[in-house]
Amino acid sequence: MSEPQVKGWCPGALRPMMSGDGLVIRVRPRLARLEAAQALGLCDLAQRYGNGSLDLTSRANLQIRGVAPDDHEALMAALGGLDLLDTDPETERRRNILVTPFWQRGDRSARLARALTEALPELPELPAKVGFAVDTGAQPVLVDAPADFRFERSQGGLLLRADGWALGRPVTDDSAIPALIELAEWFDAHRSPERRRMAQVLAATPLPDAWASTAPKQRAALPQPGAHALGALLGAPFGQIGAEPLARLLHETGAPALRLTPWRLFLLEGAAMPETDDFVTDPGDPLLRADACAGAPFCPSASVETRALARALAPRVPGRLHVSGCAKGCARAAPATVTLTGRDGVFDLIRDGCAGDTPQRTGLTSSDLQSNSEWLR
Repeated sequence: MSEPQVKGWCPGALRPMMSGDGLVIRVRPRLARLEAAQALGLCDLAQRYGNGSLDLTSRANLQIRGVAPDDHEALMAALGGLDLLDTDPETERRRNILVTPFWQRGDRSARLARALTEALPELPELPAKVGFAVDTGAQPVLVDAPADFRFERSQGGLLLRADGWALGRPVTDDSAIPALIELAEWFDAHRSPERRRMAQVLAATPLPDAWASTAPKQRAALPQPGAHALGALLGAPFGQIGAEPLARLLHETGAPALRLTPWRLFLLEGAAMPETDDFVTDPGDPLLRADACAGAPFCPSASVETRALARALAPRVPGRLHVSGCAKGCARAAPATVTLTGRDGVFDLIRDGCAGDTPQRTGLTSSDLQSNSEWLR
């Protein structure tokens, strides 16, 4: 089997990516929020043109998978009618902005995210996966989410921090965007083909002292499913949201909007916690500790099925479980307690590592793993 190919860019709507089951169309909602009509429209499009599900990504975007190439034009027209398209592929590519999902109308997070969106054309040309986090709530919640430039709060005010560096630079509402442009220019001057993300650059080139003077506030605990001040938080195992169940839930709760998170949770704005078997409502559900990519036959790099095995094994792993179709580890970049990596139709088992790390066991079948629980402990 050939080595899995790592793509150097993320799919969009205007620039989709071909996978094993058809085109992957990524929709990037502004401020990670969809009006109910937009969310219901996406549910309809996922059933009409895709595989009937919406994938929630680590950047709080939604993907429609399994789209036939001949249907792309019709799908784009429908997304445009929902006001979910950028003006051109370049604008779409640059708009990798992750916003704390708990912003409120007119607050600093919302204002800063809009200012950053407007300023994107002023930034230098950056690698495709470079992104931004607007994490300016009471405490940062996006620390583990993918971003290279981070707006956070310090004890004294607003902070701009380079990912991979513990300290940042104090900024004001007025100086935040000019400071970001300056830091982006520094990054652009020091990056290389081998070092395309901020943390990689900082591993080789220290940040100037002026940019590393102030600590951000202590991070908040990761949110869990349950009632929230803004509505109801529900979990989507493996980030997969069934379009029909979501549409039914939106109608039943009357939620005016849907908010997306990078934690495989979504928020029904203004809604009470519903009773549902389609999504996770229990913070202790072991599926919240399991990561699994689409796997075979949906991804051409994968040689094994993944999600059925992850569901079966999640209750048996006393920690984080990661089931990856190949060594790329798309579903989880960080180490897991147990990682199972598909290779030539069977699995490698890695403890406290990532999908591409050296395995402790090889050549394991799905049946082997389900009948030998001690391997998972």
